[in-house]
Amino acid sequence: MILVQNYMQPDVIEAIANDAEGLGFKMSCDTETGSLLRTLAASCANGRLLELGTGAGISTSWILDGMDRESTLLTVESDEALLAIAKKHLGSDKRVQFFAMDGEILINELKGEAFDFIFADTWPGKFYALDETLDLLKPGGLYIIDDLNPVATWSEAHYPKV
Repeated sequence: MILVQNYMQPDVIEAIANDAEGLGFKMSCDTETGSLLRTLAASCANGRLLELGTGAGISTSWILDGMDRESTLLTVESDEALLAIAKKHLGSDKRVQFFAMDGEILINELKGEAFDFIFADTWPGKFYALDETLDLLKPGGLYIIDDLNPVATWSEAHYPKV
Protein backbone atom coordinates (compact mmCIF):
# COMPACT_ATOMS: atom_id res chain seq x y z
CA MET A 1 0.00 0.00 0.00
CA ILE A 2 1.00 3.61 -0.59
CA LEU A 3 0.39 6.36 1.99
CA VAL A 4 -1.45 9.29 0.36
CA GLN A 5 -2.84 12.21 2.37
CA ASN A 6 -2.86 10.06 5.52
CA TYR A 7 -4.78 7.31 3.71
CA MET A 8 -3.26 3.96 2.83
CA GLN A 9 -4.47 3.28 -0.68
CA PRO A 10 -4.31 0.00 -2.58
CA ASP A 11 -1.06 -0.32 -4.58
CA VAL A 12 -2.89 -0.82 -7.87
CA ILE A 13 -4.59 2.60 -7.87
CA GLU A 14 -1.75 4.47 -9.55
CA ALA A 15 -1.61 2.02 -12.45
CA ILE A 16 -5.40 2.11 -12.88
CA ALA A 17 -5.40 5.93 -12.75
CA ASN A 18 -2.69 6.08 -15.44
CA ASP A 19 -4.66 3.78 -17.73
CA ALA A 20 -7.90 5.70 -17.11
CA GLU A 21 -6.16 8.98 -17.88
CA GLY A 22 -5.07 7.49 -21.18
CA LEU A 23 -8.75 7.06 -22.07
CA GLY A 24 -9.64 10.55 -20.85
CA PHE A 25 -11.77 9.14 -18.00
CA LYS A 26 -11.98 11.66 -15.15
CA MET A 27 -14.76 10.31 -12.93
CA SER A 28 -12.73 7.87 -10.82
CA CYS A 29 -13.30 7.52 -7.11
CA ASP A 30 -11.40 9.98 -4.91
CA THR A 31 -9.25 8.91 -1.96
CA GLU A 32 -11.72 9.96 0.73
CA THR A 33 -14.61 8.09 -0.88
CA GLY A 34 -12.39 5.07 -1.47
CA SER A 35 -11.32 4.99 2.15
CA LEU A 36 -14.96 5.07 3.23
CA LEU A 37 -15.86 2.28 0.78
CA ARG A 38 -13.03 0.14 2.16
CA THR A 39 -14.22 0.69 5.73
CA LEU A 40 -17.84 -0.10 4.88
CA ALA A 41 -16.85 -3.19 2.88
CA ALA A 42 -14.83 -4.39 5.87
CA SER A 43 -17.99 -4.28 7.97
CA CYS A 44 -19.62 -6.91 5.72
CA ALA A 45 -17.93 -10.12 6.87
CA ASN A 46 -18.63 -13.01 4.49
CA GLY A 47 -20.70 -10.51 2.51
CA ARG A 48 -22.19 -10.23 -0.93
CA LEU A 49 -21.33 -6.85 -2.40
CA LEU A 50 -22.56 -5.15 -5.56
CA GLU A 51 -20.99 -2.21 -7.37
CA LEU A 52 -23.00 -0.43 -10.05
CA GLY A 53 -20.50 1.45 -12.20
CA THR A 54 -17.04 -0.11 -12.13
CA GLY A 55 -15.48 2.70 -14.14
CA ALA A 56 -11.79 1.87 -14.52
CA GLY A 57 -11.77 0.02 -11.19
CA ILE A 58 -10.44 2.47 -8.62
CA SER A 59 -13.51 2.20 -6.37
CA THR A 60 -13.50 -1.54 -7.01
CA SER A 61 -9.93 -1.75 -5.72
CA TRP A 62 -10.89 0.07 -2.52
CA ILE A 63 -13.88 -2.23 -1.96
CA LEU A 64 -11.75 -5.34 -2.55
CA ASP A 65 -9.12 -3.96 -0.16
CA GLY A 66 -11.71 -3.86 2.63
CA MET A 67 -13.37 -7.20 1.90
CA ASP A 68 -12.48 -10.37 3.76
CA ARG A 69 -11.49 -13.53 1.87
CA GLU A 70 -15.00 -15.03 2.13
CA SER A 71 -16.80 -12.03 0.63
CA THR A 72 -17.72 -11.64 -3.04
CA LEU A 73 -18.20 -8.61 -5.26
CA LEU A 74 -20.22 -8.28 -8.45
CA THR A 75 -19.40 -5.15 -10.45
CA VAL A 76 -20.92 -3.86 -13.68
CA GLU A 77 -19.74 -1.36 -16.27
CA SER A 78 -21.26 -0.55 -19.67
CA ASP A 79 -18.07 0.97 -21.10
CA GLU A 80 -16.01 -2.04 -22.17
CA ALA A 81 -12.77 -0.02 -22.53
CA LEU A 82 -13.02 1.09 -18.91
CA LEU A 83 -13.98 -2.38 -17.75
CA ALA A 84 -10.92 -3.77 -19.55
CA ILE A 85 -8.71 -1.58 -17.33
CA ALA A 86 -10.40 -2.90 -14.19
CA LYS A 87 -10.09 -6.50 -15.37
CA LYS A 88 -6.43 -5.98 -16.29
CA HIS A 89 -5.53 -4.81 -12.80
CA LEU A 90 -8.08 -6.64 -10.61
CA GLY A 91 -9.13 -9.68 -12.63
CA SER A 92 -6.83 -12.07 -10.80
CA ASP A 93 -8.81 -11.53 -7.57
CA LYS A 94 -11.20 -14.50 -7.39
CA ARG A 95 -13.61 -12.58 -5.13
CA VAL A 96 -14.74 -10.26 -7.93
CA GLN A 97 -16.95 -10.97 -10.93
CA PHE A 98 -17.13 -8.41 -13.75
CA PHE A 99 -20.15 -7.75 -15.96
CA ALA A 100 -19.97 -5.79 -19.23
CA MET A 101 -23.53 -4.51 -19.63
CA ASP A 102 -25.93 -1.75 -18.71
CA GLY A 103 -26.39 -1.64 -14.94
CA GLU A 104 -30.18 -1.67 -15.18
CA ILE A 105 -30.07 -4.97 -17.07
CA LEU A 106 -27.92 -6.54 -14.36
CA ILE A 107 -30.18 -5.13 -11.63
CA ASN A 108 -33.16 -6.82 -13.30
CA GLU A 109 -31.24 -10.09 -13.79
CA LEU A 110 -30.36 -10.12 -10.07
CA LYS A 111 -34.02 -9.89 -8.99
CA GLY A 112 -34.57 -12.12 -5.96
CA GLU A 113 -30.93 -12.05 -4.87
CA ALA A 114 -29.73 -10.19 -1.77
CA PHE A 115 -26.66 -8.07 -1.05
CA ASP A 116 -25.11 -6.75 2.15
CA PHE A 117 -23.58 -3.73 0.38
CA ILE A 118 -24.57 -1.88 -2.78
CA PHE A 119 -22.44 0.96 -4.14
CA ALA A 120 -24.40 2.80 -6.85
CA ASP A 121 -21.89 4.89 -8.76
CA THR A 122 -23.75 5.11 -12.07
CA TRP A 123 -27.19 6.21 -13.17
CA PRO A 124 -29.06 2.90 -12.82
CA GLY A 125 -29.47 2.15 -9.15
CA LYS A 126 -29.17 5.80 -8.23
CA PHE A 127 -31.19 7.98 -10.64
CA TYR A 128 -33.47 5.25 -11.99
CA ALA A 129 -34.19 1.58 -11.19
CA LEU A 130 -33.83 2.69 -7.56
CA ASP A 131 -36.71 0.59 -6.20
CA GLU A 132 -35.38 -2.48 -7.99
CA THR A 133 -31.91 -1.82 -6.56
CA LEU A 134 -33.17 -1.33 -3.02
CA ASP A 135 -35.11 -4.60 -3.34
CA LEU A 136 -31.69 -6.30 -3.73
CA LEU A 137 -30.50 -4.98 -0.37
CA LYS A 138 -30.63 -7.27 2.65
CA PRO A 139 -32.33 -5.86 5.76
CA GLY A 140 -29.68 -3.80 7.54
CA GLY A 141 -27.53 -3.70 4.40
CA LEU A 142 -25.56 -0.70 3.20
CA TYR A 143 -26.67 1.40 0.20
CA ILE A 144 -24.02 3.93 -0.81
CA ILE A 145 -24.17 6.49 -3.62
CA ASP A 146 -21.57 8.89 -4.96
CA ASP A 147 -21.22 11.94 -7.20
CA LEU A 148 -24.00 14.13 -5.87
CA ASN A 149 -21.83 17.14 -5.00
CA PRO A 150 -20.84 19.13 -8.10
CA VAL A 151 -17.27 18.67 -9.33
CA ALA A 152 -15.46 20.11 -12.34
CA THR A 153 -15.18 16.74 -14.09
CA TRP A 154 -18.95 16.21 -14.41
CA SER A 155 -20.39 16.05 -17.89
CA GLU A 156 -23.18 18.48 -18.74
CA ALA A 157 -25.65 15.56 -18.75
CA HIS A 158 -24.86 14.76 -15.11
CA TYR A 159 -26.07 18.09 -13.63
CA PRO A 160 -29.80 17.78 -14.44
CA LYS A 161 -29.95 14.22 -13.06
CA VAL A 162 -28.61 15.31 -9.67
